[in-house]
Amino acid sequence: MRWLPRSASRVLAAAATALMAVSVAGQASAQSLIRDTEVEGIVREWADPVFVAMGLNPNDIEVLLVNDNDLNAFATRGRIMGVNTGLILRTKTPGELLGVMAHEAGHIKNRHTLRDGAENAGKQPMFMTMALGALAIAAGAPDAGVALLGSSQYFGALGALHYMQSQEGEADISGARALEAAGESGAGLVSFFENFRSQEVFSDARRYPYFRSHPLSSNRIESLRRYVQEQPHYDHRDSPERMAQHALILAKIHAFMAPPNATLRDYPSTDASLPGRYARAIAWYRDGQTDKALTAVDALIAGDVNNPYFQELKGQILFEEGRPAEAVAAHREAVRLKPDAPLLRVNLAHALIETNDKAKLDEAIDQLKHAVVAEKDNTMAWRLLAQAYASQGKEGQARLASAEYYFAGGDEKQATQFALRARSMLDPGSIEWRRAVDIVLASGATPDDLNDLDRRDAARRPATLN
Repeated sequence: MRWLPRSASRVLAAAATALMAVSVAGQASAQSLIRDTEVEGIVREWADPVFVAMGLNPNDIEVLLVNDNDLNAFATRGRIMGVNTGLILRTKTPGELLGVMAHEAGHIKNRHTLRDGAENAGKQPMFMTMALGALAIAAGAPDAGVALLGSSQYFGALGALHYMQSQEGEADISGARALEAAGESGAGLVSFFENFRSQEVFSDARRYPYFRSHPLSSNRIESLRRYVQEQPHYDHRDSPERMAQHALILAKIHAFMAPPNATLRDYPSTDASLPGRYARAIAWYRDGQTDKALTAVDALIAGDVNNPYFQELKGQILFEEGRPAEAVAAHREAVRLKPDAPLLRVNLAHALIETNDKAKLDEAIDQLKHAVVAEKDNTMAWRLLAQAYASQGKEGQARLASAEYYFAGGDEKQATQFALRARSMLDPGSIEWRRAVDIVLASGATPDDLNDLDRRDAARRPATLN
């Protein structure tokens, strides 16, 4: 598990924009994103069939794991869904987590994602009340006018709340229908809401962020329950395999987020389950007990030689202990076991680069090229690619990779500057040169601007003697 955003600045800016409309953007804007192939893979394995059943293309939905212990989830523009680790840890079954994701997908499907309607719904009664107050004052009833003006925000909040509750009900039904169509039960979504029924009586200051932006009520829960209970798959329960996956997710997230002593307390040595052993290995690694952690990971690998994530964890431990040469073997095995995972390739490339062995740079570059083909906005991969090319003295390619790094992060100004430098160093007409031009043009420049730049550069070059 890495706190390595694929394009954090761009994604979180979008998330913050959406969350601002429901007054929780201040929290989200400072969060980091977690990238973890294992957790992402399990969650998408569960959710993608539900997205399809809802009429959404799973490839168009980006699910982000947000490193935050608050119970929260959101959907925003660009079909981006964010799920806090704190929410995942508070789910009791796979069905509860899947239910929340189906609900958020319902917001995407119904285009609720920015809550713009809520803001407009709040403004309409607020402005109407303010207008009535102004008319009352003009008609010679200042006390009544002042009272109306003072209550305008109250009526605005009521209007917005009513609108948001309407949206939540729509998202509930959309999610429940998709779960049913995918052969899943909506009981998990109902039980998740049931677990937090008391949230409706709390003030906003005490309420979890999720329930501030997703108003909960007993009527809403009961309406959803009635609908779900009528569906043919209501009695469908999570399989033992899925329950095991859920337990593994909780153990891994807990071990990486909580203090090591808390993990060792919650997963004591008497817990011989796979999640327990996995959590303890991570806790010992985070606690600096490297030898103990490596011994535990080797035992996990011996029990499942085909698990790429145990190899990934071993490589991460060795790498962060300053032993990149040893980490290479583990990361290389992880890639062999799961070659379609770009993050595993980035890990391997990083270890290869940090050996400071120039003979390994070609392999690192090859791994990174595979990674950015799969994830064009993986900022870590682009940064490492720039580093590797610079170490080889390939300045044009290094600057182009830096341009891609800034472009993926949403910094068009820096992306353009590096792309212009790369363009002047790359062979005109080459694939790399054309990509540098594309980045420059994406910033708003025109072909005429580039031609003018070329003419100025030519004029600055010293004349040569014949």
